[in-house]
Amino acid sequence: MNIQTAAKHLASPQTPPLPHAKPDALGLSRTGLQRVSDAFKREIDKGTVPGVTVMVARRGQIGWFDTLGQRNPATGAAMTQDSIFRIFSMTKPIVSIGIMMLLEDGRLLLSDPLTKYIPEFAEQKVGVENGGKLDLVPPVRPITIQDLLRHTSGITYDHVGDGPIHKMYQESRLRSRKIDNAEHARIVASLPLICQPGSEWNYSRSTDILGRVIEVISGQTLGTFLTERILAPLKMMETGFHTAAENQHRLAEAFPTDPWTGDKVKLFDMTEKPAMESGGGGLVSTTMDYARFCQMLLNGGTLDGERIIGRKTLQFMASDHLTPDIKVNGTMLAPGHSFGLGFCVRTHEGFGPVTGSAGQFFWSGIAGTFFWIDPKEELFAVLMSQAPGQREYLRNMVRNLVYAAVE
Repeated sequence: MNIQTAAKHLASPQTPPLPHAKPDALGLSRTGLQRVSDAFKREIDKGTVPGVTVMVARRGQIGWFDTLGQRNPATGAAMTQDSIFRIFSMTKPIVSIGIMMLLEDGRLLLSDPLTKYIPEFAEQKVGVENGGKLDLVPPVRPITIQDLLRHTSGITYDHVGDGPIHKMYQESRLRSRKIDNAEHARIVASLPLICQPGSEWNYSRSTDILGRVIEVISGQTLGTFLTERILAPLKMMETGFHTAAENQHRLAEAFPTDPWTGDKVKLFDMTEKPAMESGGGGLVSTTMDYARFCQMLLNGGTLDGERIIGRKTLQFMASDHLTPDIKVNGTMLAPGHSFGLGFCVRTHEGFGPVTGSAGQFFWSGIAGTFFWIDPKEELFAVLMSQAPGQREYLRNMVRNLVYAAVE
């Protein structure tokens, strides 16, 4: 079902749809966009993924919005344009925008030490492996707000390694949705840093800590702040840290076991209100809701007359913030890419393993969601699915296919 044949299903009535146009009016090949859908249909038929939504917009209008496969493989319910997804780390760009709004309010500086807002981090040490044991040494300098935004804080994630500090994370209560953001920050502060602040890029719980900084500065819960300052002004009416029980029939679900590994897949209940409003990965949303966020980014910080973030502030966020002396760990930043303040940024036309433009910025979610913004081509795209093990394959495939449709 694509946008030209099913405009009446464009989005939930609560979320105003973005305008749409025929692909050729936007410099997009209808044949090329159909190949995008055909490729996903083949993957669905092979059992790679239950279902997807894929949206491509250019020059301020949607040229393609297709739904394919099943929203819920247990019931056989078809994917719909108003399906609700766990977007996990696609929460991070929204929270990062929130932090930069506080910067624009004069409430913080990027050079501020984290301890200014969360004093518990004053006692944190750096863990150094030495002959099979972990030595704890003082940090050379404090973690800054900029470190948290660009993942150079020395904080880590429990699932990105198996070293002694990762194991300490795994044995803690950090994965619990029953602790609040303040308790989460206290636990992170009690664990050693994986490196000296500012020395390495390590994907991490840093954005969760930024969520707590927002709470401390604003005096509001993270959910209230995001709703008042970002979600409501953008009319993202279906985005939050949980959804109402009456939306159960709209929830997108994964296969119970991974089709490639056979491992069990366990994702959180989207209708359960968590105590932990995870700034790093807690939001649920719809394709159209997130498209409104993307269009705001592509517009330089505005949508429908609402200014969310300053144009120059956004340009600053979507710039390379990793200096040559910062070691990049892991495989999340491909060749030709670096990291800004809340987004991965493409630095070169070449080098990377997928098609794209220099200046493109994006991020993804661990359950299989993905978006990117391409200012050069005046384009954004959103892919939604719930297929954790196939996420990298799918997001690489969709980029190649969408760019092949750009005329």
